[in-house]
Amino acid sequence: MQITHFGHSCLLVELDGTRVLFDPGNFSHGFEGITGLDAILITHQHPDHCDVARLPDLVAANPDAARFADPQTSAQLNGDDVAGEWTAAHSGTSVQFGNVTARVTGGRHAVIHPEIPVIDNVAYILGTDAEPAKFMHPGDSFYIPFEKIDVLALPAAAPWMKLSESVDYLRGVAPRVAVPIHQAVQSEAGIAVHNSRLQEMRNPATDFRVLDAENGVDL
Repeated sequence: MQITHFGHSCLLVELDGTRVLFDPGNFSHGFEGITGLDAILITHQHPDHCDVARLPDLVAANPDAARFADPQTSAQLNGDDVAGEWTAAHSGTSVQFGNVTARVTGGRHAVIHPEIPVIDNVAYILGTDAEPAKFMHPGDSFYIPFEKIDVLALPAAAPWMKLSESVDYLRGVAPRVAVPIHQAVQSEAGIAVHNSRLQEMRNPATDFRVLDAENGVDL
């Protein structure tokens, strides 16, 4: 499996010949011009995960890519006629892209503040018949799937979390590899502090890997 990080929460996962792009948001960069995608998956509606200004060009460059988003986001995109038709990703369902299955789980965004309504947020688990839980992207949530995840996209910083929660989530999922995401909200110094603590406090069996921007890494 190869993963390319386009900043913040946008990841390109290439697994068994299938190319899936997650959360092309307005804090991400470098996904413009990508072609050959089999699927575009969006976890929730926030613009740092779903950039409606750049979606039309992305979809135009990948007209055959399946397009899935949480129910609220898919309704908004379809209602505004943004970048073609999107299918609602309901928790508990699954879909096949080539040799890869994407299972939809989770359902709700983490609480930012009690006065702010909680929105839909789905997590996606990618896998093959041989390895059904090869990769998970939880969006803005700390959803624990209660199965062994090989590679976890780990929310490392956000307005809705504190560092101790990210550490506990990392330990709770206990993946083979964890790659930090959602760090555009931090300064370079803040990113270094958080990554250092996550590295120090992870389960020793987990490999904590910071991915270089826009460079594919085999995991």
